[in-house]
Amino acid sequence: MTTMKAAFFTHNKTFRIEDVAVQPPGPDDVQIDVAYCGICGTDMHIFHGAMAHRLGDRRVLGHEMSGHVSAVGDNVKNIAIGQAVVVRPLDHCGVCPACVAGHTHICHNLRFLGIDTDGGFAEKWTVPAHTVHILPDGVTMEDAALIEPLAVACHDVSRGRVAEGEDVLVIGGGPIGVLVAMAARAAGGVVVLSEVNEHRLAIAEKLGFETINPTKADLKETILAKTGGKGADVVFEVSGSQAGIDSMTQAASVRGRIVMVAIHATPPTIDMFQFFWRELELFGARVYRPEAYEAAIKMIAAGQVDTETMITDVAGLDAIQSAFEALEKSPTAMKSLIKIA
Repeated sequence: MTTMKAAFFTHNKTFRIEDVAVQPPGPDDVQIDVAYCGICGTDMHIFHGAMAHRLGDRRVLGHEMSGHVSAVGDNVKNIAIGQAVVVRPLDHCGVCPACVAGHTHICHNLRFLGIDTDGGFAEKWTVPAHTVHILPDGVTMEDAALIEPLAVACHDVSRGRVAEGEDVLVIGGGPIGVLVAMAARAAGGVVVLSEVNEHRLAIAEKLGFETINPTKADLKETILAKTGGKGADVVFEVSGSQAGIDSMTQAASVRGRIVMVAIHATPPTIDMFQFFWRELELFGARVYRPEAYEAAIKMIAAGQVDTETMITDVAGLDAIQSAFEALEKSPTAMKSLIKIA
């Protein structure tokens, strides 16, 4: 029987590498030889004990992946063995009100692959065929591992309707914040990024963004000065902090659009008066639609993302435990990848 290595998260900040049997794909499935799989913020939250009820006793995490198709089910006709692919890790029910309305990415019964099912921190990953996106020639496996988080950013920017020449403020300079800034710039926005971590500010500046450290300069006044008193046309709240929530309404222009990207563990306090007074708009943004994945693939293929700067650490599957522990303590890491093959 053919076996593969897989990293099982067994709670209590512990991974265990096991050899498990390789199962053939079902009739509507695709099996992928995983090349790289990134560690995302959600994986780190799980590492710290979040979402335990969704994992069972153990789970193979990971969803920011790239790889090559190794087998396809009998009903799969448009995907071939050997093709380079990424996975959009959302499996929807197809019958709930959200799905019927065309919003399958926020299905009422959504299964997130790599959380609600086993994921990509394994040598092989079997997924529904409808989640697979084929990569164009020339995209490296390492760079392709950034497509999933970049798709998040592309969806966020789409929700904000960023247009050519608009002033954009991104609050929070972690991996998603920086990718949102890149996607907003690609859409024509004039982007300023706010962040308190000096290491992240340095990365953003290296990537060509104007930055503000709100602990050293008044964010509202700085944005008003930069925009001739107008404020930001579009604000992305990516910090997950109360300070970020306060700043998003203060720095927005009249009829400004605010996109809530961050997940807040506790309900924040929001200045609703500003929504009345200046006719602001607030948008939620969760995961991605298929077209956001295609937009992210095009950005990577066109070289619009400085992947060398974004990818700060690469470790092997056998070192996944130490990779998570290192990321937990690192003030300088941006995106850490696990090299599977």
